[in-house]
Amino acid sequence: MKKSYNPLNLIIVLAMVVSALCVMSCNRQESDEDSVKHRDLAEIREDDTLRVVTMYGPTSYFLYKDNEAGYEYEMAKSLSEAIGVKLKITVAESEVAMYKMMMLGDADLIAYKMPYISKYKDGLAYTNLQSETYQVILQCKSDTMARDVLDLVGREVVVRQGSRFEHRLKHLNDEVGGGINIVYAADTVTSEDLIGMVATHKIPMTVTTYDIARISQNLFPKLDYSLGISFPQRAAWAVGKDSYELLAFINKWAEDKKHIKEFTKLYRRYFEQSIAEANKIELMSRNGISQYDHLFKIYGQQIGWDWKLLAAMAYKESKFDPMTVSWAGACGLMQLMPKTAISLGADSVQQMFDPEVSVSLCAKYLKKLEKLFPSVTDPDEKVKFTLAAYNSGPAHIFDARALARKYGKDPDVWFGNVEHYILLKSEPEFYTDSVCKYGYCRGIEVVTYVKQVISKWEQYKTWSVK
Repeated sequence: MKKSYNPLNLIIVLAMVVSALCVMSCNRQESDEDSVKHRDLAEIREDDTLRVVTMYGPTSYFLYKDNEAGYEYEMAKSLSEAIGVKLKITVAESEVAMYKMMMLGDADLIAYKMPYISKYKDGLAYTNLQSETYQVILQCKSDTMARDVLDLVGREVVVRQGSRFEHRLKHLNDEVGGGINIVYAADTVTSEDLIGMVATHKIPMTVTTYDIARISQNLFPKLDYSLGISFPQRAAWAVGKDSYELLAFINKWAEDKKHIKEFTKLYRRYFEQSIAEANKIELMSRNGISQYDHLFKIYGQQIGWDWKLLAAMAYKESKFDPMTVSWAGACGLMQLMPKTAISLGADSVQQMFDPEVSVSLCAKYLKKLEKLFPSVTDPDEKVKFTLAAYNSGPAHIFDARALARKYGKDPDVWFGNVEHYILLKSEPEFYTDSVCKYGYCRGIEVVTYVKQVISKWEQYKTWSVK
C-alpha cells in the first residue's frame, strides 16, 4: 500500500536540519573563539602595527576639528610609540562588539574602560590602567542644592526613560522610602541636552556618570557633581588572555615615572584645562573691543565679514590671548589646529602665535568653509554653518545635515534643524546611523559655540566703536 505524503513530516525534518546547522555554527564560533591565539608583543612588532579597538565617546575617541582626539586615543597613541609601531584604530559599536573582536583575534588591545564583569573576565586579561566611575546627580551649585540622597526627596530629577540612570534612580527611590519625583525627558532630548538644561536652569537636576560630569563642568563651570548615587564600577584596558608579554609591557609602561608625568598632563588637558580657560578675564582696550581690532578690520573686509564678528570669535576662542594653547592643541588668537594652519600656509606651529598670522589664516579658513555649504543661501544661516564648521570641523556638520535631511528637517537652516541633529550625534542611535560617516560628536559644544559667538557679536554691534 502506498503511503500518503504528509507535508508536516518534511517541515519537522527541515526544522531539525536547520537546528542542527545552527548548533554547529554556534559551536564552531565558540570553538573559533576558544582556539584563537592572540598576537603578543613580538608579533605586533614584526607586523609594525598595534591593532586597537575602542568606542566613540567624549573620553575615548572622537573627531575634533577633523583631528582625532580623546583621552583613551592619545594614551593608545603614546603606547604604540613606546612599543615602536604604528597605531591602527578600529571603532566598535558596543562593549560586546569590542569583546568579540578580541575573542576572534581581530584586535590586540581594547583601549576603553571595559567593566570588570563576569562575561568579560574569562576572555580578557585586564591591565593596570584602571579607573572607577559611578553615577552622580548633576545640578547647579547653590545654597539649596541636594547634598545627600535624602535631600532628593520631594525634588525633580529628569532622566531618559529606559536608561541605566532611570534604573538606578528607581532603586534609590525605593531605598529612601519614596518621594523622589522622577521625570522623563522627551524622546528627542539627548543626554547632553539634559546636561545643558541643568546648566541653564531649565531643569533642576539629572543623572550622569562621574567622568562625563567632569568633562561637562569644563564647559559649564557652575555644575556640581559631588553627590554620588551608586557604587563605583571598576574598569580597565584589556588584552587577550594569552598576550602575556603585551600585558607585562603595558603594565610596566603605565608604572614608569616618565610616562606617569605624561599621563598627568594628558589628564589635565582633557579634564581640567578647559576650566581654567573658562575663567580667563576678557581683555579690553579703552578705545575698542581689543588691541587687535585693526587686524579684524583688515581681514574681515577681505572676506566680507563684519570685523566685530571676527572679534566675537577671538573672544570665544582665546579671550584675546594670542599665546593660548587649548586642551586639543589649537593655538593662538583664533585657535586653529596646527594641521589646519599648516595646510592654510603657516610655515610652523610657532608662527601661529603671531596675532596677524592667526587672524589672516582664520579668515582664509572661514572663506574655505563657506564654500562647503553652497545650498545655504541665506547670509545669516551661512554664518551659523560656517561658525559651526570652524568649531567642530566640517565633517560633523555634513553628518548633521544628512540626519536633518533623512528625518524631515531643513538641512539649510541651523537653529531647530541641523542644530538639533548635531546634538543628537552624541547618541549612539544617531552617530551610528547609516547616513553618518564621522561618528561621535560632542554636539553641545558646537551648539554652545554658535550661540555664544552670535550673542557676543550682537553685543559688540551695540558698542560705539568703529
